[in-house]
Amino acid sequence: MGKKIKKEVEPPPKDVFDPLMIESKKAATVVLMLNSPEEEILAKACEAIYKFALKGEENKTTLLELGAVEPLTKLLTHEDKIVRRNATMIFGILASNNDVKKLLRELDVMNSVIAQLAPEEEVVIHEFASLCLANMSAEYTSKVQIFEHGGLEPLIRLLSSPDPDVKKNSMECIYNLVQDFQCRAKLQELNAIPPILDLLKSEYPVIQLLALKTLGVITNDKESRIMLRDNQGLDHLIKILETKELNDLHIEALAVIANCLEDMDTVVQIQQTGGLKKLLSFAENSTIPDIQKNAAKAITKAAYDPENRKLFHEQEVEKCLVALLGSENDGTKIAASQAISAMCENSGSKDFFNNQGIPQLIQLLKSDNEEVWEAAALALAHLTTCNPANANAAAEADGIDPLINVLSSKRDGAIANAATVLTNMAMQEPLRLNIQNHDIMHAIISPLRSANTVVQSKAALAVTATACDVEARTELRNSGGLEPLVELLRSKNDEVRKHASWAVMVCAGDELTANELCRLRALDILEEVNVSGTRKNKFSEAAYNKLLNNNLSLKYSQTGYLSSSNIINDGFYDYGRINPGTKLLPLKELCLQEPSDLRAVLLINSKSYVSPPSSMEDKSDVGYGRSISSSSSLRRSSKEKNKKNSYHFSAGFGSPIEDKSEPASGRNTVLSKSATKEKGWSSLPTSR
Repeated sequence: MGKKIKKEVEPPPKDVFDPLMIESKKAATVVLMLNSPEEEILAKACEAIYKFALKGEENKTTLLELGAVEPLTKLLTHEDKIVRRNATMIFGILASNNDVKKLLRELDVMNSVIAQLAPEEEVVIHEFASLCLANMSAEYTSKVQIFEHGGLEPLIRLLSSPDPDVKKNSMECIYNLVQDFQCRAKLQELNAIPPILDLLKSEYPVIQLLALKTLGVITNDKESRIMLRDNQGLDHLIKILETKELNDLHIEALAVIANCLEDMDTVVQIQQTGGLKKLLSFAENSTIPDIQKNAAKAITKAAYDPENRKLFHEQEVEKCLVALLGSENDGTKIAASQAISAMCENSGSKDFFNNQGIPQLIQLLKSDNEEVWEAAALALAHLTTCNPANANAAAEADGIDPLINVLSSKRDGAIANAATVLTNMAMQEPLRLNIQNHDIMHAIISPLRSANTVVQSKAALAVTATACDVEARTELRNSGGLEPLVELLRSKNDEVRKHASWAVMVCAGDELTANELCRLRALDILEEVNVSGTRKNKFSEAAYNKLLNNNLSLKYSQTGYLSSSNIINDGFYDYGRINPGTKLLPLKELCLQEPSDLRAVLLINSKSYVSPPSSMEDKSDVGYGRSISSSSSLRRSSKEKNKKNSYHFSAGFGSPIEDKSEPASGRNTVLSKSATKEKGWSSLPTSR
């Protein structure tokens, strides 16, 4: 063998850069490295930035300020898998920062992130890409971008991933997306219910919770409820309720069941499988307030359907609701009261609550929470409507005082509901008298002045029901209640105007109240309302006529006739025909006018002629209904101007027999026999 010759080592080429190990402690330096063409440097730079971003929000802001986000977005589509993976991991962390989210939306990187969800990508890329989308989807604009770039389908596919983090991130993103109706509709097309239901079996509570919350949103749509029912979703939900160890999921499970119970077929199915009894027993025996509250809400939603109410009544749901009224939690009390309101449409349920339920609801009116007042009063309003027995039960439970106290509530709903209950009770005379004795007329004034149209309407209706006698109307008048009532006649709300007109019609039942209403211009307002084809109603017309019947002088001047039921008393005067919209001057003003050549104002005065007092100062007690002595000044004027054809006569001013003359208007008059005998006269128009 030949001797081995030692080979000389060739020197490195002059144009090749010797490897350089760089150790940087500055984030800015590493950010600059993101523009390197070398894959190894890019991978290491991304790894360092990922670790830096994990340390806190301040570091994320620093990276943003250093301009790291834009070069990183380009690395999401890099050919090297390690570079692409590390860049995706960074965005999973950075996307929790609001400023980064905003920049990512502007850079339109959503398509690049969604591309990382492809089946061929490794699990760690799926994890951080889905995390990035979950963080981004918290804002509406990003949700739209994810949906428009087709992100929903790969996210649903990842619900079956073997990695729990991928499942959790994907489910969270889907939950955010389905807040939008378009996404919910797309979810149904993609048949997402089965994989979501599978997550209910997960060993991770956070995944189960997200799945339930998502089901709670999507089952607001009927199609999703049907899909859930067809995939035995109710069985999964009932099992969760029956498992004590899963009590942290019970509230959300009940929320889903509540949505499902809106469908009659679902209620029948759950009733046939015994699930309904389990649900009611669970609600009644639970010690967790939110669970009881959600159970009551589930019953409320379902009870809006007549067939559901019937099934619930057969299952004695009323006992459960009465038990929930005794809860220490206000939210549960409110939910139970609302459920009772819904069940009241069933006559059997209404009868059940007569002895059990009404006393408890009355007690809730004494709560410190006005929201509880509102819910309890609503239930009582439904219970007492068209049900005298329940109205009596409310009175027997000493409900009148607390109901009247609720009229001073700060919550409009509570006031309106309490007014409705009092109106229902006042339909019975004994109860009405009892209500009047509790100062209802003073308490109702504040609701009449409310700015809320529902409160105004209910308050006016309460006046209609309670102001049925002179004493009540007098109390309302003396308390200043007529003024706000008259103002409601101007309302632009049809219901308010109708109920206010009805109340005015009732209040015009006695002369003093009618006169006060006229003084407050109720007649003028009603006349304006009745001229309008859109604002008038049968009550406004009836109220106007009722007020006219208490002011016969005005009625005769406006219409030219009186009905057989109109009784003329002293103080009636015939001014002559007036045009619509013209104001009839009161007697007090007419009596101050000097006699003229105009037609006479004819006055009914059946009292005997009495020598007039010596001065105008004795002209007292002038009124519409009674006549008084004439004044010396008018007598003097009559003598001085006895050559004239006509005289103005004012209230209570008698006319000497010898001065009678024919009215200039051509109206016929007749001389009263009694007036002739008593040396006085009465002119009553008999024809136009």
